[in-house]
Amino acid sequence: MLQAPSLKALARIRHAFFTRSGGVSQGVYASLNGGVGSNDAPENVAKNRARMATMLGVSADRLLTAFQIHSPDVVVAEKPWTREQRPRADAIVTRVPELAIGVSTADCGPLLLADSEAKVVGAAHAGWRGALSGIIEATVAAMERLGAARTRITAALGPTIRQSNYEVGPEFVERFLAADSANSRFFTPSQRDGHAMFDLAGYIAERVRGAGIAHFEDLGLCTYANPEQFFSYRRTTLRGEPDYGRHVNAIALVD
Repeated sequence: MLQAPSLKALARIRHAFFTRSGGVSQGVYASLNGGVGSNDAPENVAKNRARMATMLGVSADRLLTAFQIHSPDVVVAEKPWTREQRPRADAIVTRVPELAIGVSTADCGPLLLADSEAKVVGAAHAGWRGALSGIIEATVAAMERLGAARTRITAALGPTIRQSNYEVGPEFVERFLAADSANSRFFTPSQRDGHAMFDLAGYIAERVRGAGIAHFEDLGLCTYANPEQFFSYRRTTLRGEPDYGRHVNAIALVD
């Protein structure tokens, strides 16, 4: 697993950006696939997630992720839920100790947040749709409703597809420019006419700063560029593989 020094330094906080190493899954899912929505054997996913929970210091049933829908929707976790009970949302916040909340990713930006003084944590799935529609701001607001202060929140961005590997079409660019013409700074020309390279991590960082979060860290790692360490939806698509694994990125309060 990977950790952000800024979060690791906080009292009463455990977190992890899990890589694809250290699990039991095989083939395209090798090896630490945490994606309950993948076509991997459910028993393998369960074993992998149990290993992750152990590393976070919680029981397997207390590692929670949502049914992600690329939305700005946030839920508050107050107790464990089952796979079948998963809420449809793209961020989770909590102030319950020993409850690990997380998001699954395979190119999108995993954002973990904590206010250790207020004992409030959050996890957001920041793909381009969610980031554009306000998932980061909604997560911060939800944390504030639990007692956090955005001036105290530390946020860390884990492994994410980076601009050099993220080519997008003209419709994509137009959507971002329609939202804000200043978004042009997150695009550079690609080698194909009408296409561009998108800086998702830079866009996420700007939205984090715009939400009033001063303490922000980016691990600077690219999911696409390192197949030995990370799953990648885009890499899988370009290779024509049948499916792909998902990372779990999670954070928990220590009582």
